[in-house]
Amino acid sequence: MTTLSAARRIVIKVGSALVVNGETGEPDGAWLHALVADAARLTRRGQQVLIVSSGAVALGRRRLNMGRGALDLPQKQAAAAVGQSLLMRAWEEAFAPYGLVAAQVLLTRDNTETRRSWLNGRATMETLLALGVIPVVNENDTVATEEIRYGDNDRLAARVAQMIGADLLVLLSDIDGLYTADPRDNPGARHIPLVQELTPEIEAMAGGSNASAGVGVGGMATKLTAARIAQGAGCATLITLGSRPAPLQAVEDGALATLFEPDQSPSAAYKSWIAGSLAPQGSVTVDAGAVTALKSGKSLLPAGVRKVDGRFGKGDAVLVLDPAGREVGRGLSRYDAAEAEKIMGLRSDAIEGVLGYTEGPTLIHADDLALTAGRARA
Repeated sequence: MTTLSAARRIVIKVGSALVVNGETGEPDGAWLHALVADAARLTRRGQQVLIVSSGAVALGRRRLNMGRGALDLPQKQAAAAVGQSLLMRAWEEAFAPYGLVAAQVLLTRDNTETRRSWLNGRATMETLLALGVIPVVNENDTVATEEIRYGDNDRLAARVAQMIGADLLVLLSDIDGLYTADPRDNPGARHIPLVQELTPEIEAMAGGSNASAGVGVGGMATKLTAARIAQGAGCATLITLGSRPAPLQAVEDGALATLFEPDQSPSAAYKSWIAGSLAPQGSVTVDAGAVTALKSGKSLLPAGVRKVDGRFGKGDAVLVLDPAGREVGRGLSRYDAAEAEKIMGLRSDAIEGVLGYTEGPTLIHADDLALTAGRARA
């Protein structure tokens, strides 16, 4: 079972109702400081933390005196443009006493659905985490159209967890987990501490959104959708009450929560996706030395490539073939086909001299490669 103490990489999603004080419309500094104390405790014990935060629109609409009525998309974008800096300032002020650095990361759905953007976004967040920085992610509402919006940050948080290979997604809610019915309407509702499979019966238990909060758009149904996305990526999901101070410490002390277990690790889920869900757009043939290196868990370097076929782009799936044309694996290329042809056979330190830039020393990183030895090339 994945627990808070066992997770290596944790994504924490916080909604507008937690970030923004409902009475004043200002950032809830006391709650933010308490949550950051919680996150700092996790980082001190060697865990990596990423926060997905709502609140920009809620903060911006107050600054612009937009009132509480429904906003159309241009109004939401204007409010987000004003509110995003206010949101980040609130997070930076909360992080400062703990010596932690926050980084703003703004995403649209296109960034997690298009493989090139997905690779770029993942590389940035991986670098930030390696530097000890805590990324604060939000939807880029200032540019997102209805067609490319997530609509709620529960789904965004699940996609981010998938993108960075998180072990645990924490959804801080207005309720302490999943119940057999909405406990606000049904006093006999029973709390469910553990969900091993998201069945139709489990999904039917989800209630509506917390309309009384006035600022959020998610509810238990969207949280179960997020849990399903995370589960498919090998990531566990924890839903618990966010309004109490230090909610993560509360869970570790025994407070109620619901844990949704995955059926495989993030790495295994990711490689299964590469091997079975993506149509290869081309192939690279490698030498025997490269085959040996790949089977030992190494990345594919340009030096080991002998032939490039197809018209694949950066981030596309490609077949990796041995000298006899047998499939060794499938992976996501960090260079397009034209670039791969120019750098094949070269040492990694020669890439920038040939292309004038570099996307890194590997053609396919080991993390983006699924070994599939044994298949004959079609």
